[in-house]
Amino acid sequence: MRLATIEYGGVEKAVVVEEDIVYPLNAINDTTGQQWPEDLYELIQPPTFSSFRKWWQEQTIELKSKMNVVETPSYRPLYRHPRKIWGIGLNYTDHASDLDEKAPGTEPASFMKPDTTIIGAGDSILLPLLSDRTTGEAELGVIIGETCKDVTREDAAKVIAGYTTIIDMTAEDILKRNPRFLTRSKSFDTFFSFGPQLFTPDEIDHVLNLNVTTKINGRVHRSNKVDNMTFDPYELVAFHSQVMTLLPGDIISTGTPGAVVLRDGDVVECEIDGFPNLINPVEDLKADREDEVE
Repeated sequence: MRLATIEYGGVEKAVVVEEDIVYPLNAINDTTGQQWPEDLYELIQPPTFSSFRKWWQEQTIELKSKMNVVETPSYRPLYRHPRKIWGIGLNYTDHASDLDEKAPGTEPASFMKPDTTIIGAGDSILLPLLSDRTTGEAELGVIIGETCKDVTREDAAKVIAGYTTIIDMTAEDILKRNPRFLTRSKSFDTFFSFGPQLFTPDEIDHVLNLNVTTKINGRVHRSNKVDNMTFDPYELVAFHSQVMTLLPGDIISTGTPGAVVLRDGDVVECEIDGFPNLINPVEDLKADREDEVE
């Protein structure tokens, strides 16, 4: 199943995407008399999500043809307020060398981000006044589907609701001044683009075979396979569930194959095999201030 959130009638609504047809949850409910949650975060909560997936599979093509669909969807972030966003630093050796650092080998280098960083497809990434070197990083996102603690790597797949595309940002000059500034360097508004679609695990043949690519202005900057991560998605879920209880809707952004420096007017993309590309334009707030001075 593929899910997303779009702007529909001025409100952000969950949708099912099936063979490029976009079915809003409110239209699904209106046609069938059901009362499924119309907010994606609420929809993926257990046990609602498993019940909805089973129910949707049982619906006929004839019934679906009676539902109102959206021809030109305006995608928004999958949801706005996850309980936790975990980011993983230096999870590919190549990216560690970009920062003149050594990739962690015994445990993940993780950090947390606030939900005020969240934007969606097409929204502008705003380069902050406090940074002269901000980077964008394409990443595979893991979305937790069950409340879980102390999960083994072998059982991690059972608690994953799905995967998505992410562009994570870092004020790299702030981080390089002092590694203790990591939270600040990661937490500016617009520093976490999220979506446009959630793929449930059955939509992906083998997650470790996916290629993750950071693109800038249509050109490939860096690409690598999930299998080349130091800590793969299942290990990340298992490890972080030992730190704290993971909740449905929590996000783990699994690390980038390569970060690209962002400049005013750039367009940065996350490209992952099979997923629609996540694309965001870049706007430098310092350029706006310079225009005001002139």
